[in-house]
Amino acid sequence: MDYREAGVDVEAGRAFVDKIRNLVHRTYRPEVIGGLGGFSGCFHLPSGYTEPVLVSGTDGVGTKLKLACELNQHDTVGIDLVAMCVNDVLTSGAEPLFFLDYLATGKLNQDQLTQVVAGISAGCELSGCALLGGETAEMPGFYPPGVYDLAGFCVGIVEKSQMLDGSQVQVGDIAIGLASSGVHSNGFSLVRKIVETGNFNWSDSPEQVAGKNLGEVLLTPTRIYVKPVLAARAAGVEIRGMAHITGGGLPENLPRCLGEGQSVRIDTNTWPVPAIFQWIAAAGEVSPKAMFETFNMGIGFVLLVPPEQAEQTISWFESQDIAAYAIGEAIAGSGGLLGIPD
Repeated sequence: MDYREAGVDVEAGRAFVDKIRNLVHRTYRPEVIGGLGGFSGCFHLPSGYTEPVLVSGTDGVGTKLKLACELNQHDTVGIDLVAMCVNDVLTSGAEPLFFLDYLATGKLNQDQLTQVVAGISAGCELSGCALLGGETAEMPGFYPPGVYDLAGFCVGIVEKSQMLDGSQVQVGDIAIGLASSGVHSNGFSLVRKIVETGNFNWSDSPEQVAGKNLGEVLLTPTRIYVKPVLAARAAGVEIRGMAHITGGGLPENLPRCLGEGQSVRIDTNTWPVPAIFQWIAAAGEVSPKAMFETFNMGIGFVLLVPPEQAEQTISWFESQDIAAYAIGEAIAGSGGLLGIPD
């Protein structure tokens, strides 16, 4: 016997690396040292920093991958993977420098996984970071045929004096919500359960999402906020806190960017809730409280800014084609989020 008979095709693995080489190279920044294929990726720290701080983040895509596999559409989940990591790193004020991925599957399907890597490459370009390396693991008997899993890892950099850690937030600061592109990458176990128990199909086009089907809408990739947020700071917008609205929704994530003795009060009537969330709530009979604790409800990222800069901030992001809304303010409190419906 040999490794191929055991289910691992080493030659196919080498061919896959060659196939994705150009996708990786097009993400490279000047600081990348060497190329694809080494035991490690090397990166020279950018110049111009007095006290550089490295910021890291890691995440996955979750059961959204099952939807991608069922619909045989794999070109967007790579963007999700990058977005989940770089948006987290961004909340410290850091610029993402490089990204690594881990891809595991039962049997290597080059066409399928090339689509995945194409999405990862696109996500890196959207966030300005280099796809520095990764690992593709063929694990027969562990994953069923056609199934794969993804994990990502990102490193960013920020000047220590510009780093956000909650201490900059002041009572009275305005919470500016940046629109999400949809469900992003959270809550898919609930979505899949609703579709399964309600005998819906991914090809259904309910009234709330007229013109598209559920699969199309739900596979819309997570929005990457890196470039417009960093550009806003460079343009003079004083951002005092940031939160990436992922699993746990606004109630869990928004308070994470606050300082001691602070809470946030929001008004859920200040932004339009996208139609897909209205469908999920109706189809699954999900309570408003559970919806807000599971999904982003149309707000994918939140900034805390001084009151006098609220309008300027909203105008800035609207000029970048990102809808922005004043959704609440920081108040004195013991942490937590006020204003979520029961």
